Amino acid sequence: MIEDACAALKAGKFILLYDFDDRERETDLVICAEAVTPHDVLTMRKDGGGLICTAVHPEAAKRLGLPFASDLLHDFEAVEHLGDIPYDRKNHSSFSIWVNHRSTYTGIPDRDRATTINAIADQVHKSLNGGGHDFKAEFRTPGHVALLRAAEGLLDVRRGQTELSIALAAMAGVTPALVVCEMLDDETGLALSKEDARAYARDHGLVFIEGKEVLEQWEERSA
Repeated sequence: MIEDACAALKAGKFILLYDFDDRERETDLVICAEAVTPHDVLTMRKDGGGLICTAVHPEAAKRLGLPFASDLLHDFEAVEHLGDIPYDRKNHSSFSIWVNHRSTYTGIPDRDRATTINAIADQVHKSLNGGGHDFKAEFRTPGHVALLRAAEGLLDVRRGQTELSIALAAMAGVTPALVVCEMLDDETGLALSKEDARAYARDHGLVFIEGKEVLEQWEERSA
């Protein structure tokens, strides 16, 4: 199944990625940022319904100067228990900043968000391959695409959707900038159940994979 997921990502297709039964218990729509089209943004906001975020490799985040949001707000006195996550007491949130590409107008339409996401992937690719990059010149903030900064060490340190997706990018050999969007249940407003997410994957011909499968493969590769 890992091979199928990697092949789908390399082909610019969505996969469905469930994290863990003892964590968020959420399934995300996941796709390579460089492949995202306006129609893909439409799919995420209608069939997913959660936040549309772009996860980036920790080394790229460092080279691009992307901070953790919790670090930016550390001295903000109105915020108590900053970064606390009830299902992950050891680590803070992976959220960084929210951006729009400077070529967009409001930044919120599907085409604008796709433009921003594609440009993020380009910046990540350049930063990791010796190319020139100037993140501040290309983007403005606040914006409508949330950036997620994966933890150093990825799954060896943190096991969120951010790290799972970037670990998959490494396995697939694609630019480590992946878009993730939580799938919500239209009737309850809660996270879509694992069973319903599997059914969605079957109905749409998409690969469904669990975090435990990604973790097992990661640990085998690291052994």
